Amino acid sequence: MAVPKQRHTKSRRNKRRSHHALGIQGLSVCPKCKETVLPHKLCQNCGSYAGREIVDVLAKLTKKERKKKEKEMAEQEKQAPAKDLNMEELSKK
Repeated sequence: MAVPKQRHTKSRRNKRRSHHALGIQGLSVCPKCKETVLPHKLCQNCGSYAGREIVDVLAKLTKKERKKKEKEMAEQEKQAPAKDLNMEELSKK
């Protein structure tokens, strides 16, 4: 069995471990509900992925929670109405 002849210093050990740090995880924003979501994952808040509703989140909730969630989603849609501007409307502004 190999046995080291001399002890490695703390600085040498720490230099070797300098690449072992964890990086910052990239988060994106759900385009439908504006919650933070991991990339390539389903949104846990609204159940959508790539602009489509994949999972019906409201079906898993109780009646009271469902009403509250529907109310929140309706308020979010009222606050940010999507407008498609054409060239004429852009030139007016």
